Amino acid sequence: IWWCLCFQKRKQRELKESWARWTACLQGQPITAVRNYFGEKVALYYLWLGWYTYLLIPPAFIGIIVFLFGLSFFSTSKEVCEADTVMCPLCDKGCKAWRLSDTCTYAKVSLLFDNNSTVLFAMFMAVWATLFLEFWKRHRASFVCEWKVSDWCEEEEELILEIVTNANCQPKPFKHSYLRSILVLICVTFMIMVIIGLTHALVVFRVIAAGFLAKESSQSLSNHSNAGAMTLGAVLHYIIITVMSRVRPTPCEMTLSLSPPEETRSFAATEKSFTVKMFTFQFFTYFSSLFYVAFFLGRINGHPGDYVRIAGKWRLEECHPSGCLTDLFIQMTIIMVLKQIISNIFERRIQKLQRKCAHCYLKDESEAKEGTELCENCKLRDWHNNYRLNDVDSFSLFSEFLEMVIQFSFTTIFVAAFPLAPLLALINNVIEIRLDAIKMVTLERRMVPKKTNDIGVWIDILEAIGVLAVITNGLVIGVSSDFIPRLVYRYRYGPCANGTLTDIDCMVGYINNTLSIARLDDKNSVFSPNQTIPGDGLNVTYCSYKDYRSSEDYSLTPQFWLILAVRFAFVILFEHVVVICKFIAAWFVPSAPMQVKNDRLLRIRRQTWSTDAEKVQYYDVSCVLCSILK
Repeated sequence: IWWCLCFQKRKQRELKESWARWTACLQGQPITAVRNYFGEKVALYYLWLGWYTYLLIPPAFIGIIVFLFGLSFFSTSKEVCEADTVMCPLCDKGCKAWRLSDTCTYAKVSLLFDNNSTVLFAMFMAVWATLFLEFWKRHRASFVCEWKVSDWCEEEEELILEIVTNANCQPKPFKHSYLRSILVLICVTFMIMVIIGLTHALVVFRVIAAGFLAKESSQSLSNHSNAGAMTLGAVLHYIIITVMSRVRPTPCEMTLSLSPPEETRSFAATEKSFTVKMFTFQFFTYFSSLFYVAFFLGRINGHPGDYVRIAGKWRLEECHPSGCLTDLFIQMTIIMVLKQIISNIFERRIQKLQRKCAHCYLKDESEAKEGTELCENCKLRDWHNNYRLNDVDSFSLFSEFLEMVIQFSFTTIFVAAFPLAPLLALINNVIEIRLDAIKMVTLERRMVPKKTNDIGVWIDILEAIGVLAVITNGLVIGVSSDFIPRLVYRYRYGPCANGTLTDIDCMVGYINNTLSIARLDDKNSVFSPNQTIPGDGLNVTYCSYKDYRSSEDYSLTPQFWLILAVRFAFVILFEHVVVICKFIAAWFVPSAPMQVKNDRLLRIRRQTWSTDAEKVQYYDVSCVLCSILK
């Protein structure tokens, strides 16, 4: 036993020197050594994470180019910065009419992400997600073939182990209960509704925060009350995410609570069911507020005289005249950056505390009892150190996979609003690989090695995210951004609509074209007299708001319906083109290299030949015995 422990200790030391250290951040991973020590299941996780990190380099580089391209528009918001337009108050009480030019900086920031390059980048990321999964299948197949686990089945392994421990055991029959399925569906739906309720609470918080900031005496806070409220809402959203992630039960408790109603046949099926449910729960926790900001913010708030209110009290938020994409960018940036930074700092803090405790424990090595051999003390010390390591279980990899798949969702789903997301993911993953390696090699007990030939249900989740990314990016560009309204204005309503003027800016007058007028001196006006006076003290009789409505009866104009039709046409065209490109990419890249397929074919032939040789040898021996008996 001690020899085996010494052998494993040497393998652990080799992994520390070649893999689980910070100086190896830019080096490759010894996947085969990881597999020999931890088993195929852990090795495939690090193989997938390394491959994902490697393929993030192209989108990170292109995202930087898109961001730099957006910087070229930073000084082109003259129509907003030089406008003399008075905008309607953003809330009922305390908010006053404001000048559009006061939000010049906000308009410039909007153009960093709401420009023509984001359309191409979103299409590229949708195709990249497909190529990543197809190339991952090829990459995995090479290692799985080398490890000779291509035909491995976890459920068959569990059945074999049951037969070994109990020769009289019977395989569990397939069962299905509609009542159990309905109960599980009700529980999952209830949890999703709770998360959606938290999203409504965030909306109320942002509305209250915007009204509070608008009442501040500071001119900068008053002018950017919506952006400030969105920032505070994003921070609160991250706190809710952290709380919801911490208060959820442990994987083992969840498994015990989910298994009886579903009555799964094997642990692999239980793990799959648990993974799908917990990912759904975490996905809605992270993205419910983002979906609201992307597709509902500023579109269901009504108009002066008929504003939509929550519980008849709180008036819904509005978008800036430059568009709603900046609000989505603020949400994504804060959540993604805080999640990565705080998570990495927390893991490094745990690492330092554990090292300090081990260092203090090693100081007592010299106080060994007299007459005891030093090797026995070393044995006792190693046993104590191993016992004090953090415990692990069959679901220990779940949290690591969940964190990376959520990050993959951020990188692909709303990438049109945040082109720098792949760059942040790349930087985080370079650190994450070493953090996980150090934690698994030095701070946690060694996992029980398990065989597998794939990452399980996670591959199906990643493919579903890839499809969802196509839909959401098409909707973000077609519905959330101002790409389509600008396109319609350029070729239908702008100064270049007739095709005769070529020496002027075709987008001159676009902002004014997107604004509608509301009368402030009307007796039916919803605004109080003190709200109609902007910060400069001038009394105005009308104000503007972002919408395509008539100034007489607030009915929608023909331009609104034209833009709506073009939006839907663009979304349908975008999704069909990208889906076709995804299918072509999936068809073009085989799921396994030809060399791997040929090696498997050769191995099968050899196994067949050896089996036939054994049969021939058995037949010859039988003939000899028969002749002797005769």
